Amino acid sequence: MAKLWAVIKREYLERVRSKWFLIATFFGPIFFSAIIIVPAWLASRSKATSDIYNVVILDATQTGFGHRLAVNIAGDSTATGRMPEVQIVLPGDLTEAESVATRRVMKNEKNGYVVVDQQTLAGEAARYAGRNATSLADMERIKSAIRETILASRLQTVGLDNARMKEITFIPLDFSAERITEKGRAGSGMASVLFGFAIGFLLYLSIVIYGQTIMSGVLEEKTTRVAEVVMSSVPTDTLLAGKVLGVGAVGLTQQVLWIVTTYILLKLRSPIMARFGAAPVNFSLPDISLGAGIIFLLFFLLGFIFYSALYAAVGSTVNSEAEARQAASPLMIMIVSTAVFIQPVLLNPTGTTAKVLSLVPVSSPIIMPIRMAVTGVPATELGASLGLLALGCIAALWLASRIYRVGLLMYGKRPTIREMAKWVTYAR
Repeated sequence: MAKLWAVIKREYLERVRSKWFLIATFFGPIFFSAIIIVPAWLASRSKATSDIYNVVILDATQTGFGHRLAVNIAGDSTATGRMPEVQIVLPGDLTEAESVATRRVMKNEKNGYVVVDQQTLAGEAARYAGRNATSLADMERIKSAIRETILASRLQTVGLDNARMKEITFIPLDFSAERITEKGRAGSGMASVLFGFAIGFLLYLSIVIYGQTIMSGVLEEKTTRVAEVVMSSVPTDTLLAGKVLGVGAVGLTQQVLWIVTTYILLKLRSPIMARFGAAPVNFSLPDISLGAGIIFLLFFLLGFIFYSALYAAVGSTVNSEAEARQAASPLMIMIVSTAVFIQPVLLNPTGTTAKVLSLVPVSSPIIMPIRMAVTGVPATELGASLGLLALGCIAALWLASRIYRVGLLMYGKRPTIREMAKWVTYAR
């Protein structure tokens, strides 16, 4: 036990004292807070540009649709220069009119043009071409104006005036969704989804980063022949366990610091956003009990042990960084394939796919915490997931330790799968 503690202490202190650990720990909470704050700030700043008024509306409907569309694009403003130009054209002259409008855009006389015809009146199609075609805010403004004009035209045909039409069509609905579990109300549904995504992303990121850290550390010790000296006084099982637990403790420390500081920054988000001139975001963290927090940490530790043991085994079988990246490809495929299912699980956390993935040790460290964040998980499923993951960790440690003890002393040609299978069968 003393030797195991010595290895854990060395691996832990060596990494927490590095400047990269301090930099990542400091900027991590800023990054996670920015995921919520920056999009809201950008949304508050993403308004239609003034170029949206400098367009031509080619109206081939012969119904005055273009003039009503110009009013809707301009909104409440009637100032000079803020009303799009309208050209009434015959359907047969539309091609020529578009060519003229295109040349005007090319000469910077106009920013673009909108084409409305009988298909537009039927609610089927409308076209826009211009310099700002890639501006999402401008295109959404024009698209909404076209929809409003189509609706107004249809209502006008049944005898409703403009005031009456606005009264009927303007519905300032404020819709919210709240999650209810077996324990009662559990906060905003959207907040739970965002929290679940953050949990999954955090676990995925930590496993990838620190798993590869262990692999690089093992490779460095092997290439510098330090491992030969250490193995003369420390059993390989103890060395492997110490590395995994020591680096896992580093990851756990960083996770706790990230969570605490991110929580503080989110609490201070209103004055921060006010300083940037953005409206505050109505976002509240879901209620997470102490027991749920402990389970989250258990999944992180077990998932980390599972993948880190395999990464250590990979590091012991190669002789260079290039070989390590190639040999670790299967592990990366396993992790990335799990990350691909994060969105489907968030959309349907009680589906068969989510249930199966939350039981398989390869994916359960990421998928099950996500399910816990967005919906209630039965205790039987939770226990089965933890149990299977623990068995997976034992199997991964057993397999990795047998490869590790032989691979550290093997140099030269990279071993094949068949040769590593023989290593597993060697007597201790």
